[in-house]
Amino acid sequence: MNTKLTAIIALLAFTFATSVYAESQSYSVAAGSSAQPSDKQQVDQQYKAAMDKCSGMNGNAKDICKAEAKGQKDVAEAQVKVNQRDTPKNRQDLEEAKANAQYDVAKAKCDDQVGDAKSTCQKQAKGQRDMAMAQAKQQAESQTSTGGNAAGSSASGSGSSGMSSGSSSSGSSMSQPASPSSQQPQTK
Repeated sequence: MNTKLTAIIALLAFTFATSVYAESQSYSVAAGSSAQPSDKQQVDQQYKAAMDKCSGMNGNAKDICKAEAKGQKDVAEAQVKVNQRDTPKNRQDLEEAKANAQYDVAKAKCDDQVGDAKSTCQKQAKGQRDMAMAQAKQQAESQTSTGGNAAGSSASGSGSSGMSSGSSSSGSSMSQPASPSSQQPQTK
């Protein structure tokens, strides 16, 4: 059951992140980067519309809807900052906003469960958020140390699946020469 729940949460998080990204890209292109106030106004209008949809709901469905609306707003605001000024810090803030949004929605969905299942669900959601936050921080640090935007555009284009393997290999490449030599004397 936990595997199914994890798969469902991951699918919903992916769907949510994809839709938020697509929406943020569509209105950022339409508004242009010079129309800073209209970007903010558009984000606020979308948030209001999403919250209005939630007003007709009851119980936990309403809480989930509100978490999704707030998450979309936070991600969209972070995306506007990236569109205005593409820096490793702003990209990290965007990835953290996505992670927090997914966490808040997952946590609200966990409230439908009881007992150990609810506790496990919340721990899984927190673990996924913590992992995403750590990856965002690690990616931002590697982009800053390698020269900022030029390295950042290639790293951000690789997606989150390539990020973990790319970031771990860049951090461990310096320590690998020392570890094989330390392992050889132990095997002799």
